[in-house]
Amino acid sequence: MTYTTYYLDMQHPEQIRAKPLPAGLSVVECQHKQFQLNRFLYQLVGEPWQWTDKLSWSDTQWRELIEQPNHRTWVAYHQGAIAGYYELLRDTEGAVEIVYFGLAEAFFGQGFGGPLLTHALQSAWAWPGTTRVWVHTCSLDHPSALANYQARGMQIYREEATL
Repeated sequence: MTYTTYYLDMQHPEQIRAKPLPAGLSVVECQHKQFQLNRFLYQLVGEPWQWTDKLSWSDTQWRELIEQPNHRTWVAYHQGAIAGYYELLRDTEGAVEIVYFGLAEAFFGQGFGGPLLTHALQSAWAWPGTTRVWVHTCSLDHPSALANYQARGMQIYREEATL
């Protein structure tokens, strides 16, 4: 299968082209880390896009990722249901990766992607010491993913084709 991976970043918080959260969509940080929740969110959001790289992970592997002090998770809710989520991971130089980002399939097409990404970018920049925010996506992801990242102010800095 041929696909392209896009790496995007943002160098300054002023680059954010914000889209406000709509009424009824709330986003909450998971301040008590539960790797089981992250595994569930990964499956819920990633299933339509064949996110499979972590499906075989052990509890220990999940715990090691999620329980790091430099890893944070937010969940978006709409009418009591999980509408989407994102995870941030910061390295020692202050670069914050949006490790996972997406909506649950039941919430596609409701205009939540832009506001949730805005929230993710603002959360990343609000984290003291952040020097850069970056993400990667690919042509197998939701058809609007790349456009959403770019619409919020992120810029492609590398592309890789996989044959």
